[in-house]
Amino acid sequence: MNKKKPPGLKIICLNRKASFNYFFETFYEAGMVLSGSEIKSIRDGKVNIADSYAIEKNGEIILINSHIAAYKQASYNSHKPMDERKLLLNKKEINKLIGKMQKDGFTLVPTKMYFKKGKAKIEIALAKGKKQYDKRATKKNRDWNREKARFIRKTS
Repeated sequence: MNKKKPPGLKIICLNRKASFNYFFETFYEAGMVLSGSEIKSIRDGKVNIADSYAIEKNGEIILINSHIAAYKQASYNSHKPMDERKLLLNKKEINKLIGKMQKDGFTLVPTKMYFKKGKAKIEIALAKGKKQYDKRATKKNRDWNREKARFIRKTS
């Protein structure tokens, strides 16, 4: 008898650098407009969203600087790896994000890309940039927690 996999998320790639560089306010799940060769390359896991961000262009949210590698078996009219990709969000969400970006100086940063029910989704965060001293404090806290865990492990 065939056992079905439990429904869940298959994470393709994470943006670990984002949590170090930004304070996250809220997270949104968005679909993407992709071509066939792009989705094949995503299924292979050849994606990088580390340096990418999203902007508003003509009332739409566009993902910039994300790298989806060219699919080798695709024909001559394959996609461009660094192309801009439209994100699919509700109009209400788009208007809210545009308002926050223009008024409060927030940035849209992708945090992870994953498959949900066979569709490629991207999680974007409404984020505020950290200053240099905030980054130093984060690193200091991380190091202190690591030392504390080592000390507790040695004494136990």
